[in-house]
Amino acid sequence: MSATIEQIIEALRPVEDPELHRSIVDLGMVRDVNVSANGVSLTVVLTVPGCPLRNEIQNRVTTAVAPLAPGGNVTIDFGVMTDAERQNVRIMLNGDPSSTAGSAQAHGHAEGRAIPFAAKDSKTRPLLISSGKGGVGKSSVTTNLAVALAAKGHKVGIVDADIYGFSIPRMLGAERDPVVIDNMLLPPEAHGVRCISIGYFVPDGEAVIWRGPMLHKALEQFLTDVFWDEPDYLLIDMPPGTGDIALSLSQYLPKAEVIVVTTPQPAAQKVARLSAAMAKKVNLPVRGVIENMSWFTGDDGKRYELFGSGGGQELAEELGVPLLAQIPLVPELREGGDDGHPIAAVAPTSEAGAVFHALATKVEEMRPKRIFSKGLKVL
Repeated sequence: MSATIEQIIEALRPVEDPELHRSIVDLGMVRDVNVSANGVSLTVVLTVPGCPLRNEIQNRVTTAVAPLAPGGNVTIDFGVMTDAERQNVRIMLNGDPSSTAGSAQAHGHAEGRAIPFAAKDSKTRPLLISSGKGGVGKSSVTTNLAVALAAKGHKVGIVDADIYGFSIPRMLGAERDPVVIDNMLLPPEAHGVRCISIGYFVPDGEAVIWRGPMLHKALEQFLTDVFWDEPDYLLIDMPPGTGDIALSLSQYLPKAEVIVVTTPQPAAQKVARLSAAMAKKVNLPVRGVIENMSWFTGDDGKRYELFGSGGGQELAEELGVPLLAQIPLVPELREGGDDGHPIAAVAPTSEAGAVFHALATKVEEMRPKRIFSKGLKVL
């Protein structure tokens, strides 16, 4: 017996749009289903012209429908949503932007939009991955920690807040441009992690030369105009230092927790201490220290401490927080960052990969913590 149209639609209901992670049936993407002796034909309307994941959608639809189609034949025509239909999708996902009710959950471009992660009922834990100086591997730590958290079943996003030195898209392997639906950005995803970066909007090889107000606005849009879909963790790859971006994020994300990255050498430890001092001034709790480049394991099995030892532990004790991880220096970690294959994803049981997965477990076990300071005011 041939399947009915209703059965075809029910078979398609579990099929999700790979960017929105919602049923293509619920999104209104399935049209004109027809069952005949020759097979099943239907139309799928894509959210935007030139959808980069069209082939993935086609494969998912074909796999779902083929067992019900006569002869296993499935014919798919593709269309594109109208502007009004895209607006309806955005409203379905985030609520009516014209309504003040639930504005903390709404995304999509609008002046004065509330930061969803600052809402009291937000389930997202923002983690600021910070350092006092560049060159300590902070972006690599951010990428691999995010991948390890995603591997544990969490919804994870990364904001590349290092506007002048962005690197997350390349390290994560998420170099496809964001898709825009009715002024709502869909962040690219790789290894189960969504990310947004100024690198998607700057021509290759062009420097970002912005003053504070432009940085401030870019960060605001990263948090409000991007469809994050309420992640469990939002990791912020902070720029080096304690300037405008750090101040802006402390105001945008008052529930954020800070993790400081350093290396074993005293010079890095001394500067990392400044990052922790700023966190205290803006009323954000420092939750732990990560020591990167702790040692190199030679072919003889011996550990060589190329940058000294003890810096991470000393900083953790000074700050009164745990040393969350010591990450070894291995060529595969660097290579994975260069070609978009994070070691936590491609070699999770390797020396460095295992450390990141153990680090993710420690982050899971840390209960959210707030500190309060009387009379604090950030200008």
